Amino acid sequence: MSLSSLKCAFQHVTASLLLFAFPLSLWAQDAQTTNAQSQNSTPSQSSTQSALPQAPSTQHEFVVKDYSKAKRPFPNVIAPYTPQHVPPPDLSNTPRILQLMRDGKIYLSMDDAVALALENNLDIGIARYNLNIADTEILRSKGGANNFFGVNTGIVQNTPGGGVGGLSGNVGSGPGGTSPAAGGIGAGTNGLVSSTLGIGPTITSYDPIVSATLQSDHARIECVSPFCGPVQNTTTANFNYLQGLQSGTNINMGFTNSRVTSNNPFNFLSPSLNSGFKFQLSQHLLQGFGFLPNTRIIQITKNDREITDVAFRLQIITTIDQIENLYWNLVYAYENVRVQQEAIAFAQKTLSDTQKQVQIGSLAPIEVVRSQNTVATDQQNLVQAQTNLDLQQLLMKNALSRTLQDPQLASAEVIPTTTMALPQQEPIVPTEDLVNEALQHRAELAESRIDLSNREISEKALKNLLLPSLDLFAYYGGSGAGGRQNPVATCGSPGAFNGICSPAGSFAPTSYVTTLNKLVNSTAPDKGAGFTLSIPLRNRQAEALQVRGVLEYRQAQMRLQQIENQVSIEVRNAQFSVTQNRAAVQAAQAAVELANQSLDAEQKKFRLGASTGTNVLNYQSQLAAAKSNLVSAEAAYEKAELELDRSTGLLLEHAGIVMSDAVKGEVTHMPKIPYVAPRQDAGPAMSPQPQSQQPAPPPQ
Repeated sequence: MSLSSLKCAFQHVTASLLLFAFPLSLWAQDAQTTNAQSQNSTPSQSSTQSALPQAPSTQHEFVVKDYSKAKRPFPNVIAPYTPQHVPPPDLSNTPRILQLMRDGKIYLSMDDAVALALENNLDIGIARYNLNIADTEILRSKGGANNFFGVNTGIVQNTPGGGVGGLSGNVGSGPGGTSPAAGGIGAGTNGLVSSTLGIGPTITSYDPIVSATLQSDHARIECVSPFCGPVQNTTTANFNYLQGLQSGTNINMGFTNSRVTSNNPFNFLSPSLNSGFKFQLSQHLLQGFGFLPNTRIIQITKNDREITDVAFRLQIITTIDQIENLYWNLVYAYENVRVQQEAIAFAQKTLSDTQKQVQIGSLAPIEVVRSQNTVATDQQNLVQAQTNLDLQQLLMKNALSRTLQDPQLASAEVIPTTTMALPQQEPIVPTEDLVNEALQHRAELAESRIDLSNREISEKALKNLLLPSLDLFAYYGGSGAGGRQNPVATCGSPGAFNGICSPAGSFAPTSYVTTLNKLVNSTAPDKGAGFTLSIPLRNRQAEALQVRGVLEYRQAQMRLQQIENQVSIEVRNAQFSVTQNRAAVQAAQAAVELANQSLDAEQKKFRLGASTGTNVLNYQSQLAAAKSNLVSAEAAYEKAELELDRSTGLLLEHAGIVMSDAVKGEVTHMPKIPYVAPRQDAGPAMSPQPQSQQPAPPPQ
């Protein structure tokens, strides 16, 4: 093979590579991102993604998928252009709730309540979607997005019933609401205004953009001069390729083609072929130079994904706190019904005894009226206790189910099988140790620290935005022409104009391949290099953004310190509450003992005729109130212990909750809640009797 043939073949191969080589950067982008960000990545970021379980989905399990990775274009080249299917939410309850039902009643332990909340609670279910939404933001940033939508990292608390603790209100009170995030994702530091977070130099799309124009045109013209050709057919095929790289480099390649046939005698070629090619590289030298300003959105969205993981953990803590508060409210309501039933049973028996004594004349008739008044009061107290129990059962079923449409579930009573367990001696933990635990484990602090890291990234990008725009560019291009000699413009042919026609054979036929070859063989080259400079005089917009970014960063620093101070106070307040409620329980126990002995003494006097039924009923009312206060004090103590776990950030660890179960919505490791004990008399017979039935007789 001759040297000229080898040269020609090489030129053909080069022209083909120019057309097809650049789309390979579709796959190079992810690798470039990894290399550029390896120095900025943290172990927590990588572990956050790897910690997500990839178990096969079941009927009720939430489908965990990494939406931060794009669909592969090969072998299915249309995959990136087809929508992904997201399964609709499963709004049916998990089988666990039916497994706890016997004889139309749900026998519910504290561990079961927490497990059902992890599987069915809608607050958790709504927050779970934020994990995948954050993944989509990472995917957008990898494609070269200039902004981000952010992710809602606020706590969803729309389950009515027990609230969360802290300094905002009483423990276990209020239905709660939807609170904003501690760190601003797309919004200022805990505010509603827009933020400078993520603003910086313009980013060219990292996803290559290929544009094309294909056109066929047929034109007929009414000629009014001899220089006109009445018929002209034009076919155009133009292509353009544009891509930005994370180093601040931009690639632009254009390829133009046209084929024109005309009967104009002044066109020497018909059909005429014209092709053009231009490849240009440009590099930012000041504004937009380097990886940091061009990868800021990628870094921020990855940090936001980590914030979302922390926020989801905070959602689990908040919801479990609420569920446990709801459970103790249910236990109190259940026990209070039993206390009121005992009170009314005793009042009815005393009324019966009083009526007998009035009949034999040993007591005045007014004593019957007084006893009847006590019975009526106790009946009212029982009605209030039963309706409160009904409400607490409804709130509990709503919190632990996705729907109450099942009639069997809607009408089922909820029987708590767990009771309070007070340790014999309160463990003594130094307050400073608890505060240090809280500073390490509280999710709000982790969110704020990651947000502070985001603002550092944004601040550096805003400094770069202050610089003038100076770009270096270089380009190479070429053009080629070809076709066949136009018969109308050939001398001697009909219609040719003498003097301006071309002799036959003046233009050798040139094929399209030969025309393309001219683009790279320097037949008609177009090459050069240069600089473009843009200087905004006074630069007030960039200056304002840079200053505001620093101010927001300083504001976030103060916010972090404020949260640390608040956490410290919450821990101390929770520890105080445990001490106070422990003392309240001991005082309530002493009050019950006193009321028992007082009632016993008054009953003995009543049997000897030294007292009246009214006095006995008064002491019985005092005993019922003391028992009710004791149950309330024990529930308050349990809530105080729960608040101490929440305030230190150790609630999930102490409860034995596995985060992978919470993410999937399928509990494979049963929780183990501390400070509780199984109820010894738990069973179908312990259910409170409906109001229409006769109350059980009082204990002898």
